[in-house]
Formats: sequence, structure tokens, C-alpha cells
Amino acid sequence: MLEPLMITYIFAEVLISVATLVGNLLVVWAVKVNPGLQAATFYLIFSLAMADVAVGAVAIPIAILISLRIRMSFHGCLFCCCLICMLTQGSIIFLTGIAVDRYLRVKMPVRYRTTVTKRRAMMAAVFCCLLSIILGLIPMMGWHNQQKKNISETIECTFTTVMSMEYIVYFNFFVVILLPLLIMLCLYTSVFFTIKQQLTSTLGKCFSSKKYYQKELKLAKSLVLILLLFTVCWIPLPIINAVSLFCNVCYMPPAALYLFILLSHANSAMNPIVYALRIKKFRVTFWKIWQCYVSGVENTDQSQVHGSTVQSFTAERSEST
Repeated sequence: MLEPLMITYIFAEVLISVATLVGNLLVVWAVKVNPGLQAATFYLIFSLAMADVAVGAVAIPIAILISLRIRMSFHGCLFCCCLICMLTQGSIIFLTGIAVDRYLRVKMPVRYRTTVTKRRAMMAAVFCCLLSIILGLIPMMGWHNQQKKNISETIECTFTTVMSMEYIVYFNFFVVILLPLLIMLCLYTSVFFTIKQQLTSTLGKCFSSKKYYQKELKLAKSLVLILLLFTVCWIPLPIINAVSLFCNVCYMPPAALYLFILLSHANSAMNPIVYALRIKKFRVTFWKIWQCYVSGVENTDQSQVHGSTVQSFTAERSEST
């Protein structure tokens, strides 16, 4: 019989998984149908959404299975835990890529479009995917708890049974999470400082340039909000892991541990909400998709999803040049 706490945890994980899949598939759909969302930055946002889809479709179901302590081989359990790390690490890697893109957009506005092309943006997305795979599979290469276990038999699969806490804390937390967060903090600080400086210098001089930096400021604020949500959702769980590594006598209530796990997974469902509330192109496209494909209000002309934003995309290109 499952305990009430476990039943609550599984139910919450299922809700988060559904919300993550629906929200991020909607983001993917919006980028596909709206030409205005097919610039380099939005390709990276598209890739981030795909990573979050994988979290909802793969990582969360595996996390539920591990929480049930099912029996399997050591390396089977280790691979499942590595998949969770790999998919969740992808989010922060893509967020770092988006921060670099915003930095280049503000620092070199004239040469940005010739430097950061769609092809290079897609290559950057592929690089981020490969990097997350490599980093996530490092435990499979030997940094695990195999030496402490008899792997000739099946084991009760739990995260701490197979994963090295040194990997989780020293590498996953300090290198894969904290280091990119510090890099993004520096990049966005520079972005905001540059935008403020440019807005001050162009005050009353060039309307188009001022409008350009105001638009960049608004988008940067939205992306920083996503970064802030990621930090709030993801920092508690690694801190708990660090405490358990450095303090053997410290006790963490299971309810708190499950709460922090849920919080980290819930982050994948939050980004589409931020896009809808903060970025007009996404908000308009989400509404058009709802009208055309869900409510059936505009069944006779679904092409309006494309056409209603083409003019705004063209306007954006002319403003940035």
C-alpha cells in the first residue's frame, strides 16, 4: 500500500507533467506557425521548450518510477537517473545560450543579424543538446556508487543508491548549475547596463533606435524572469543534496524533499506562462491557435495564425536594421 504522502507526490507529478507537455507543446506550435517567432532567439526558446517537453514526457515518469523503489539492475537504475540529470541540465544550458544571444544582440546590434544567423542558432541548439547529453551521462562512465554495491543482482532503485553524491554536489550543482547562473547574471547585468546607457544617449535624438532598445529591454526583462524562476525552483534541491553530503547527522523530512523535487519539475511548466504574460508575439499566437484549432471560432481561415503576425515580423526587421 502506498502512503498518503507518496500518493500526493505522484498525483502532483502527473499534474506537473501534463501542464509541462501542454504548455511547451503550445510554445513549439507557436514558433512553427508564426514567422515572427522564427528569429535566432526564438529558435533557442524553441529548443528550451523541447527540452521541457522531454522533462514532462520522460524525466517526470522516470522520477515517479524511482520514487516507487522498483527493483532493477544497477546500470538500468543508473541510466534512468542519468536521464533525469541529462534532461534537467538541458534547461540551464539553453538558458545560458539565450543569455549569450541577448548579450550579442545588445552589444552588436548592427552586425547581429549577419553574425547570429538561423543556421548558427540551430547549430548552437544542437551543441547545447550534445553538451547536456555528455554531462548527464558522466555517471555512466564510472562516477557512481558501483563499488559500494553488488551489481550482479537487482537492486531497489533509488537516486542515492546509484548516483554519487560527489557528482551531484561538486559537478552537477557547483559546475552545471551555479557556474552558468553566475555567467548569466554577468551577461544580463551587462545587457541592462548597455540598454540603459543607450536609452540615455538616444533620448530625444533617434526615435527608431530608442524603440529598438526599449523592445530589447522588455524581452530581456522577460528572460530574466524565466532565469529567476529557474533559480528559485532549482536551488533548494541541490542545497539539500549538499547538506546531506557535508552533514551526515542532518535530517531532511521526506515531505520537504518531495516538495523540492516537485518544485524543480514545476519549473518546466512555468516558462510558457511567462511567455504568454510577458511576450506579446507568444500571447497573440497562443490566442490564435486557441481560436483556430481548439474553439473552432475561425475554422474557415486557419491561415490567419500565420498572416496576422507577418506584418509585425517585417516591422521588427526594419526597426532592427
